[in-house]
Amino acid sequence: MLSRLTREIEALLLATDRPIGLEALCDLTGSGAESVEEALEELRQEYADRNHAIAVVEHAGGYRLATDPDLGDVVAQLFEGRRPGRLTRAALETLAVIAYAQPCTRATIESIRGVNSDSAIRTLLERDLIEISGRMDAVGRPLLYSTTATFLSYFGLRDLDHLPRSREISSMLRPGELFDALSEHEAEDPVGEAEEGCPEARES
Repeated sequence: MLSRLTREIEALLLATDRPIGLEALCDLTGSGAESVEEALEELRQEYADRNHAIAVVEHAGGYRLATDPDLGDVVAQLFEGRRPGRLTRAALETLAVIAYAQPCTRATIESIRGVNSDSAIRTLLERDLIEISGRMDAVGRPLLYSTTATFLSYFGLRDLDHLPRSREISSMLRPGELFDALSEHEAEDPVGEAEEGCPEARES
């Protein structure tokens, strides 16, 4: 039988539409971090032992409930025709540059890509995959761009340390390789997105 704290956490994870961080779970339940972590593990074990179709996953800096990836094909049928196309190469390449070089300016992005990136940046801002995170202390004080929690959730990443890194950053900062790295990661539908029908972005 699940403990009261574990049931409270399960209820919170069921009710939320985005990952809940450890600190928020502590505040909402009035429990300490160690107790919450133990309750999360108890919930994980409960789902695993009973072969449930859902699991507790950790990404985007928090926890959420998601469907078992092995059932992704059948769940995806619920959302056929409701998901727009994936990010275009231009948008995904721009997003990759920002992910690895953040915070960075438009000039930095364009110097790496070699083309104008206004449209791609606008698309990524509209999709909440990037945000304006400040201004550079330089002539003209250009805007700085960084990725968001939505970015982490979109790609099923726990944090930025889990970005795909098959080579050193200096090698990754080549447009083709940057695109290939995130494009390959995007092709692996993020764990648990199917049950929410999370729309994938398309550059206009």
